[in-house]
Amino acid sequence: MRVMIDLCVIPIGVGTSVSEHVTACQRVLQESGLEHQMHAYGTNVEGDWDTVFAAVKRCHEVVHSMGAVRISSSMRIGTRTDRDQSMDDKINSVKAKLK
Repeated sequence: MRVMIDLCVIPIGVGTSVSEHVTACQRVLQESGLEHQMHAYGTNVEGDWDTVFAAVKRCHEVVHSMGAVRISSSMRIGTRTDRDQSMDDKINSVKAKLK
């Protein structure tokens, strides 16, 4: 099953800046080959359910290995069965209506 998620991984107890941890998670997503788009407060990811959730798990593993004892992640998950739809399709649909 294909899935689209909005993922925000927040390491706790690592200081004010978390950009190094975010960078590490972005590398995990790049290496996974999944389509993803980072935004100011998280990352949208799309792909096969098992592959996407394996990447989320790997993000946690990598951020823990960087010294984060705790991680709090939030995620919104969407699936649909009536047709294939990508992140770009969703964005372009709204942009077309704005014209």
